[in-house]
Amino acid sequence: MSLFRRIFLLNAAGLTVATALLLGPVTVSTPILPGEVLVVVAGLAALLVVNALVLRIGLAPLQRLGRAMATADLLHPGARAPVTGPAEVAGLITTYNTMLDRLETERATSSARALSAQEGERRRISQELHDEVGQTLTAVLLQLKRVADQVPGELREEVRQAQEATRGSLDEIRRIARRLRPGVLEELGLHSALRSLAAEFTTHGLSVRHHFDGDLPPLTEETELVVYRVAQEGLTNTARHAGADRAELRLRRVVGVDGDGGDGVELLVRDNGKGPGRLREGAGISGMRERALLIGAALSVGAGPGAGTDVRLRISTKTGASKTGVSEAGVSKTGAPPQLRAATAFEGDR
Repeated sequence: MSLFRRIFLLNAAGLTVATALLLGPVTVSTPILPGEVLVVVAGLAALLVVNALVLRIGLAPLQRLGRAMATADLLHPGARAPVTGPAEVAGLITTYNTMLDRLETERATSSARALSAQEGERRRISQELHDEVGQTLTAVLLQLKRVADQVPGELREEVRQAQEATRGSLDEIRRIARRLRPGVLEELGLHSALRSLAAEFTTHGLSVRHHFDGDLPPLTEETELVVYRVAQEGLTNTARHAGADRAELRLRRVVGVDGDGGDGVELLVRDNGKGPGRLREGAGISGMRERALLIGAALSVGAGPGAGTDVRLRISTKTGASKTGVSEAGVSKTGAPPQLRAATAFEGDR
């Protein structure tokens, strides 16, 4: 029954009863007697209570819808308001849920395009750093070596310092190029790329241990890139903000990720720092969530055991297969989820 009909029928019933009493043998004395006052007040109170109950029950779904709208977050998809209540309210809630579905789809598509363009730009910058800046610095280093053999003895120390500064700049350029474009991921695979990443972040103030299962289910190239980027961002946050001296990088096979007992993969980045606290999520964590959404993965950032922060990325291979177009024989037909396929076409138009 609609909310309008409920309220109308209740008011109609009250007015009908009041009219029947006026037309019936019931009278009100002048001045009114105490017993008559009691009857009138009791009838009015009963009518108001029933009216309040009908309104409370009818408007309760709107209150739940308001709470759902206040807490909606496209980076945490899937939450929907329950469709209950009168017809008008149920229709409003259904429309809101449909709007959320459309917004999540559009956000996933636009995020895929943005991230794909970002990866393409990273690749271009890395290539230019390697081919242009790197080769120029290498030529400068060779020229300085030739000059060092010809300058007088009192200038050789200055030339040597210039050589060391140029060599340091060349190493830094190569390091930046490697971080922009993980060539080791394309050439040697995910395990080797994560080992290289752990070694890169292992400095005098931070020790990164790693453990990777050897029997991981097959992952697509897009999934491996997301795993690598999440691990990279997690370790970057640890090095910059956590104040930790130990970190751990794990990649293991898990069962029951999607609730149906299917296989999956879990990436864990754990440190012994000061913990996440109640700080608002920055661009780094938001970027990790965006990447996780592209492959249908779940990302959680919370306090670790005892102290520190845990960053967990849980990937269902069943979900990944459906998003990447893997056939029943296990062969990828498209190599990319629908969002990334659209993003690839977008990048090609660039």
